[in-house]
Amino acid sequence: MALGPHAVFIVASYAVTFGVIAALIAWVFYDYRRQRRLLAELERRGVTRRSAELRPQPIKETA
Repeated sequence: MALGPHAVFIVASYAVTFGVIAALIAWVFYDYRRQRRLLAELERRGVTRRSAELRPQPIKETA
């Protein structure tokens, strides 16, 4: 593989890109676990989401 005089720049660019992508993936996994812990703590305390409230069912008419 002949990259010429710019080999150091090319390899460094790929290394930095790989590092940034790996860091982003690690951050997403860490944040996912943190959010799950926070949600479990809220549920333990009895806090519920408004979207989870029971809505009245429409009355079905019988013919």
